[in-house]
Amino acid sequence: MTTRHRPLITKIVIGVAIALGSWVAAATPAAAEPSPPGAGSNPFGTLSCSCPQAPPVDSPAVRDQIHRGLQEGLSAWLPGLPPPVQPR
Repeated sequence: MTTRHRPLITKIVIGVAIALGSWVAAATPAAAEPSPPGAGSNPFGTLSCSCPQAPPVDSPAVRDQIHRGLQEGLSAWLPGLPPPVQPR
């Protein structure tokens, strides 16, 4: 094989790879299940949340949670650092 044929062969291989990739991408079937009749127009109708009701933002419960989180964060021990000093 001569050196001048290499660019031509490279172009052919790249062209075949692109054509094959396009053919595979186009041949991949896309599937979606339609909503059953009478299901309504909400596509998220089957999703739900069993989360408890959140307290109001300015409630004492929220302030207590924030304070507890800050205390736990300040008292957390991280490897490689000296242990945190506990307030007296």
